[in-house]
Amino acid sequence: MQENHSSSIWPLSKLPAEAPLAMEDLWRSLYFFGLYRLILGGLLLLLAVLFSQALSLDTRDQIWVYRFCLVYILFTLVSLVGIKTRRPRFSLQLAFQVGTDIAVFSTLSYFSGGIQSNLGLLMLVSIAGAGLISRGRITLFYAALASIAILLEHSYAVLTQDASTAQFLQAGILSASFFAVAWLSHTLSKYAVASEKLAFTRGVDLSNMAEANRLMIQDMPDGVLVVDEQGTLRQCNPSAERLLGLTLSMDNISVLANFSPLLDAMFAAWRQNKALGLEVIRLPMTNRLVRVRFLPVQRQGFWGAVIVLEDMQRAQDHAQQVKLAALGRLTANIAHEVRNPLSSISYAAELLQEEQADPAQMRLTQIILDNAARLNRIVQDVMQLNRRDRANVEPIDLIGYLSGFSEELCRANRVPSSTIEITAPLECIVSFDRGHLDQVLWNLGQNALRYSQNKTSSLILLLARSEEDGRVTLDVIDDGPGVNAEAGLKLFEPFFTTESAGTGLGLYIGRELCEANGAFLEYVPRTEAGACFRIVFGVNNGI
Repeated sequence: MQENHSSSIWPLSKLPAEAPLAMEDLWRSLYFFGLYRLILGGLLLLLAVLFSQALSLDTRDQIWVYRFCLVYILFTLVSLVGIKTRRPRFSLQLAFQVGTDIAVFSTLSYFSGGIQSNLGLLMLVSIAGAGLISRGRITLFYAALASIAILLEHSYAVLTQDASTAQFLQAGILSASFFAVAWLSHTLSKYAVASEKLAFTRGVDLSNMAEANRLMIQDMPDGVLVVDEQGTLRQCNPSAERLLGLTLSMDNISVLANFSPLLDAMFAAWRQNKALGLEVIRLPMTNRLVRVRFLPVQRQGFWGAVIVLEDMQRAQDHAQQVKLAALGRLTANIAHEVRNPLSSISYAAELLQEEQADPAQMRLTQIILDNAARLNRIVQDVMQLNRRDRANVEPIDLIGYLSGFSEELCRANRVPSSTIEITAPLECIVSFDRGHLDQVLWNLGQNALRYSQNKTSSLILLLARSEEDGRVTLDVIDDGPGVNAEAGLKLFEPFFTTESAGTGLGLYIGRELCEANGAFLEYVPRTEAGACFRIVFGVNNGI
């Protein structure tokens, strides 16, 4: 399971002032406000038709009420169309709707009996809605317009219809209500904007943290499975898939019991007894030895758990590398200190050999010289291993290089040139340190000739290119007795040797030098007689 998180996530340091969906939310609110106005217009028209007598409307006033209700519905429909097309801009759309409400409701109030009809209260809803939608102090401007409209309407009614001047108090109270509602809605809108920005900031923060956690889990060398309380898989990393030998996907929700009954049973047992963690098991699909740990995911109650699969082989390899690194530093220091006394012993033994004529003493002196030479080879190998990281990589034409190498190897071992056969493609160039390659191939070639039958094509140097990833491989194959299965497991361990005169560091140093150049040295078992050692060059090697 590898999710492709392509959704854009803003860094917290560059967080925008508001979410990109905030304006869309404002348009949606304006749309619902328009629907409310459309329904309100329809209800006013219906009331005017059904209850005109109860409202004490004469024929003239009734006609004007019908006309203004129809005009109000028409303007509302026009504004809804404008909202759908997003033209004109949002502030003009809101101003048009609120302005229409103020003009129509104040006019309907005049034709319905003045301030005592209480139709002016409908403007409170419009002002409150405008305050929540506009999120600015322009709401106070709308309240001022509504107050002016109400006062002008009542003043005109006093002049033309002999309305009571005492009702100016009611008009003033209504106007004050407009400002109170406008200020209240403005304050609530500020809190709403602040809450929205805080929620958006927290959402981006959580999204970034989730992405960081996903990347960390994905790159962890240990396998990680996240399951909920029911054992349903929520997340896993490539290491878990590699250890389990499965390809998991979130497209089809996987249950732990379906792809790993063993882990499901351990998860159920762990839920009953939290002391059952840190168990070492062997996974059935891949036969890998892993340590299983369960980490509960909970703050309040129990949501699920994180299952950590620790590869024991990787842990053992890491421990071995640490030991070898410490051993390398120690042996390098010892080798440096041993070199001078060793030279003195060799020099003294050579002097004794020149002065003595007794065969028995000559044999003993020769034993001293042979063992001193062996110790000197060990010292040289250790010193060379200590300099493995100093690689001067250069392009090397392997075909031309192997031709010269085979001639020198045959000359040094005094065997015919037909003993070595080279099989290679037309062109093959790799990047490698020439000195390191010399040391690796000379070690492999000397070993191959030592154990081979020294016949025609007893040693084969086979160059090939992998069809899967295009890597260049070099096989060194001999026709000797081969390597038994038990020794094959320890070939690359330091100081392991099957020959009494060997140091046991040749293959180990060869592998280390290959890794220093981005390559890999391995032993390839053969069904036929003989042994095969393969150098797999880096993925970018080979032209």
